[in-house]
Amino acid sequence: MTSHGESEAVPSDPVTVNEQSNVVAANVDPQPGFLAVLKNRNFVTLWSGQIFSQLADKVYLILMIAIIESQFQSGNQSISGWVSAITIATTIPAVLFGSLAGIFVDRWHKKEVLVITNLLRGGLVLLVPFLLWLTRGQVVANLPFGFEILLVITFAVSTLGQFFAPAEQSAISMIVDKPNLLSANSLYTTTAMGSLIVGFAIGDPILALADSFGASIGLGVNIGKELLVGASYVVAGVLLLVIRTGETKQIPTGDEPHILADLKDGIRYLGEHKQIKGALIQLVILQSIIASMTIVAVRLAELLPEIKASQFGFLLAAGGVGMALGAVGLSYLDRKFSRAQLSLYGSMGVAASLVGLSFSNSLWLSLLCLVGMGVFSASVLIPMQTTIQSETPEEMRGKVFGLQNNAINIALSLPLALTGIAETALGVSTVLLSLAAIAAIGGIFTQRYNSVD
Repeated sequence: MTSHGESEAVPSDPVTVNEQSNVVAANVDPQPGFLAVLKNRNFVTLWSGQIFSQLADKVYLILMIAIIESQFQSGNQSISGWVSAITIATTIPAVLFGSLAGIFVDRWHKKEVLVITNLLRGGLVLLVPFLLWLTRGQVVANLPFGFEILLVITFAVSTLGQFFAPAEQSAISMIVDKPNLLSANSLYTTTAMGSLIVGFAIGDPILALADSFGASIGLGVNIGKELLVGASYVVAGVLLLVIRTGETKQIPTGDEPHILADLKDGIRYLGEHKQIKGALIQLVILQSIIASMTIVAVRLAELLPEIKASQFGFLLAAGGVGMALGAVGLSYLDRKFSRAQLSLYGSMGVAASLVGLSFSNSLWLSLLCLVGMGVFSASVLIPMQTTIQSETPEEMRGKVFGLQNNAINIALSLPLALTGIAETALGVSTVLLSLAAIAAIGGIFTQRYNSVD
């Protein structure tokens, strides 16, 4: 079989013609569900790397909290201030470098970006025990120097993540055929939700177990957890060494990106392509709603008689379970509904789930509504991400995915500041109904962009 860029003579053998027709038919009508993408070795390699990278990402914050508790927090001091500083160090690179990272990723080989960013993040985390030992007892600007080291490492890890994200999205588009993109994104979302649930639910005991194991083999106390997180990034990088992205373009050498020109080019491209713009709008709206729910969940847990406010994680986990279920189901439904239909039905379903949640006084009904919200959220997130991947040409993917990453990071940050104020002033039911209205209006409004698949 020749590559796409080669030409071949028309075969005269009818058997050969039939064989080629069968190949084309197989490409046009791919197998439903996850089976087709799981037969793609390059995708399985990328997906395997994602599993380790995602787990490391989710457990990283828990690692920082564990280090703060053991080395910096005093007995009667709240940990909130320490954790807030770490969170800010994570958020700033996402806002500052999200779009810029995509511009550079367009100029670099995606495989190299995927490998190097994971190896560097792993190396930084593995350095933490040594740096904390080296700076023990030192104080700079009224703060422990070791904690300031943690802030710098967190900033660097987050910055590297901004390069990893658009490279990963671009790589998926390169190694998966268009008809299978939705199934690939469904599998990615399922894994992401699984790592989120595992990371937040059992991250702390896993890190404690790693410390115990490290001590039992002579590595010392409070070192195993850093080795576990750092090694997860390193394993992801090593796995990605064997991936073949099949990049077709010539990567420029010795030519620095014209940052402002490329940024304008990406914004112009979004403005001219309605499907991609509509998909991005829907992603931003839904991510804002999801971010708001992380704040609302605390108040819901406080109001529900069956649980305490500190157990709000159960409510968030229900949403994650729903999104994983939706991702699995969606991989079998994408042949029956267009992406525009799925996003509209999903937006309406999210709105209905939020309305039901606003009237719920029962833990089980609330969990059911949150699972439903997760299922319907997957029906928006995955088709819209697939639209962006399939409709964006290779030379524009870094810019577009970088802008998407930046827009979503901002969408995740603003609701965290505004939702708490709105809930205090208006009440949780009003906030939930407002979010439902936003979901419904956003789904209807963007149909004029998403009407063509």
